[in-house]
Amino acid sequence: MNDLSKTTCPVCLSNNVDVFFEIRQVPVHCNVLHSSRDEALAAPMGDLQLGFCRECGHVFNLAFDPSLMAYEGEYANPLHCSPHFRSYAESLAARLIERHDLHEKKIIEIGCGDGEFLRLLCKAGGNRGVGFDPSYVSDGRSVAGSERVTIIKDFYSDQYVDQQADFICCRHVLEHLDHPRRFLRSVRRAVGDRSETPVYFEVPNVLYTLWKLGIWDLIYEHYSYFSATSLDRLFTSCGFVINDLRETYGGQFLGIEALPNPEKPGPMTSGASTSGPSVEAMARDVKAFAERYRDKVRRWHGNVDKMRDAGQEAVVWGAGSKGVTFLNVLGEQERIRYAVDINPQKQGMYVPGTGQQIVPPAFLQDHEPDVVIVMNPVYEEEIRKTVASLGISPELICA
Repeated sequence: MNDLSKTTCPVCLSNNVDVFFEIRQVPVHCNVLHSSRDEALAAPMGDLQLGFCRECGHVFNLAFDPSLMAYEGEYANPLHCSPHFRSYAESLAARLIERHDLHEKKIIEIGCGDGEFLRLLCKAGGNRGVGFDPSYVSDGRSVAGSERVTIIKDFYSDQYVDQQADFICCRHVLEHLDHPRRFLRSVRRAVGDRSETPVYFEVPNVLYTLWKLGIWDLIYEHYSYFSATSLDRLFTSCGFVINDLRETYGGQFLGIEALPNPEKPGPMTSGASTSGPSVEAMARDVKAFAERYRDKVRRWHGNVDKMRDAGQEAVVWGAGSKGVTFLNVLGEQERIRYAVDINPQKQGMYVPGTGQQIVPPAFLQDHEPDVVIVMNPVYEEEIRKTVASLGISPELICA
């Protein structure tokens, strides 16, 4: 690869980067809705070429092309349709409100989606909120807390530095950006000398992918895969002091709380110490990952073959990022014909790259599959209860 910028770590700017894993031709967008199978099969594709930074423990996609990342139109990735996720979001909002005394304050959320989490923060704490998201589409519904929230259909940038806030949150956005340092420094500039203004960011945890083999989390939309060490390094070098950095949501996410550092940061500071494995320990996991990935994919091809031989019908439950990656990596379009999702926005649409129709849970009452492949284990119990309520009893297998 000739372009040196492609091999430069976006967190610590080191070129001590090892390429350790590749997947060819995955959908560029996992959550763009397609209204026909032909349209879904023609969805734009891109490559994953993952590099590991031996200096800070960051993982990123060297083949990422930011020009393909247009978050507009029918982009749907709300998770609060799930009672389990809704409970998590509510408990997180309550913790942040209590921890930072968020009452009658102004809150900014960057990448707010449909504004659900921002409304939680504003309703529970009596706060006012401003959200930024270029993919926001109002459905016209009057939702509790909406009167306290204004959503700007745009990317957050330096042009909005006049939007002062008492608290800034940004969940599942940072991993999408090809210049996370530039973005985080713009947030720090927006905070200015208000050293008591906390920020909360949340990102996927790459250790879940490496340790738990959450390989279906590998998607083109994510340029970055943060570890605790690389997230610590990024925030410290961009002018923040870290108050809390922890795994959340069954280890699948990392949440970081920080305050502006009143002292000007150096060109590259090492960051505070964090719990978790060292970069050297991560390097060993990274080295073993490619073969472990291939083993898991082989096992799943074998599972699908066994289902076919037994005359069993299988469906995937979860048409989000995990389900899209699973179906595209396996390429079993003829053997797995449907993907179930509880999000009404996705129902009746088609999976990018492979074209499975997305159906509601009630569809299974007539379809009666023998096997339901659960894409995210944190939802297994919730799915089990839903399936039982439908009066069917398929086998549930976690992917």
